[in-house]
Amino acid sequence: MLVDRANIHVRSGKGGNGHVGYRREKYVPKGGPNGGDGGNGGSVVLIATNGVDTLLDLAGRHHWHAGNGVPGGPKQRHGANGEDLHVQVPPGTLVHDAVTDDLLADLDEPDKRLVAARGGRGGFGNEHFKSATNQTPDYATDGEPAEERELRLELKLIADVGLVGLPNAGKSTMLAAVSAARPKTADYPFTTLEPHLGIAELPARLAGSPRRLVIADIPGLIEGAHQGHGLGTSFLRHIERTRLLVHLVDFDPAEGSDPVENYRVIRNELSRYSRELAAKPQIVALSKMDLLPSDEDRREAAALIAGAIGEDVTPVSAATGFGVAPLLERCWTAVRGEG
Repeated sequence: MLVDRANIHVRSGKGGNGHVGYRREKYVPKGGPNGGDGGNGGSVVLIATNGVDTLLDLAGRHHWHAGNGVPGGPKQRHGANGEDLHVQVPPGTLVHDAVTDDLLADLDEPDKRLVAARGGRGGFGNEHFKSATNQTPDYATDGEPAEERELRLELKLIADVGLVGLPNAGKSTMLAAVSAARPKTADYPFTTLEPHLGIAELPARLAGSPRRLVIADIPGLIEGAHQGHGLGTSFLRHIERTRLLVHLVDFDPAEGSDPVENYRVIRNELSRYSRELAAKPQIVALSKMDLLPSDEDRREAAALIAGAIGEDVTPVSAATGFGVAPLLERCWTAVRGEG
C-alpha cells in the first residue's frame, strides 16, 4: 500500500549540563577545577533512501526523538554525545513545517538529507572557565535545550513519464505491458486506487547500455476532479515531477461516451489543477485498438481523433502489443532528447 502523507513530531536531544568539580587528591589540598563538559544532544536527520517507497513507517509512528547528551563528570570527564536519529524517507519527499506550512526541504535525490531538529550543544564544565584571575570558578553552564517541531511529509513520486486518462482508459494495462509492475486491472472504472511505478526497458542501441524509462500510473480522473471529485487529484502531485505525460484515450468507451470529449475533460482538469502540469509535453495514445480488425481501420480511427483534437495520435493496444514499441520510442525521444 502506498502511503504518501504523514505527520510526525521530531525532537532533538538536549545538551548535557557542564559539571562543577575540583581536583581532590592526597597531598593536593587545593586542586583546581576539573568539571567536564556535557555531551552534545543528538539530531534528527531525514535521509532520502533508495528502496524506501512509502511513508507507511512514519505514518504509523508519530514521535521521533534523538538521544540527549550526557552531563559532564568530575576529573574532566566529557559527557557522551546523544545518538543521532536517522529517519529514512522515500526519494521525492517534501518536508513542510506543519505549523507555518513552510517548505523546509525537497528530498528529491537519494542520500539527500535534512537536519530536521538539531541537537543542543553541551554545557561547559567549570574547568572551562578557569583563568589567571579566576582559578576556582564555581559555576558551569547548562546544555542547550532540545529543538522540536511538527512536520508534514508529502511524497511525490519521481518518474520520467506519467500516464493520465479517464478511469478504465487502459493505463494500468499499459503499465503492466511495458514493465514488470503488476497493478490490478479489470473491466470497470477505478480499478486503480493508488499510484504505481514501473520501469520500461527499451532495446539498447549498438553497444550502448540498456535504456530505461520510469513510468507512473495514477488513478483515473473524472470531470470535476480539480474540485475533489473521484480519486485522481489525491495523486496528481505524483506526476508533477514527470517530464512527459502520456494521455491514454479509449477509442471505444464501454459507456458510449465520446473519445474527443473525454480527451477535453482530462485536459481541462489538468489545467484547473495546475497550469504547470497541463503545460508539460504530452503524447496522445489511442488505446484498445485491438478491438478494430485491421491496421487500416486503426490508422483511420487515429487520424479521425487526431483531426478532432489537433494533436498527433499514436494508436496502441497494450493487450496485443500493437504500437507499444513506437510509443516507448516516442517517449524516449521526448524525455531524453535522443532521436
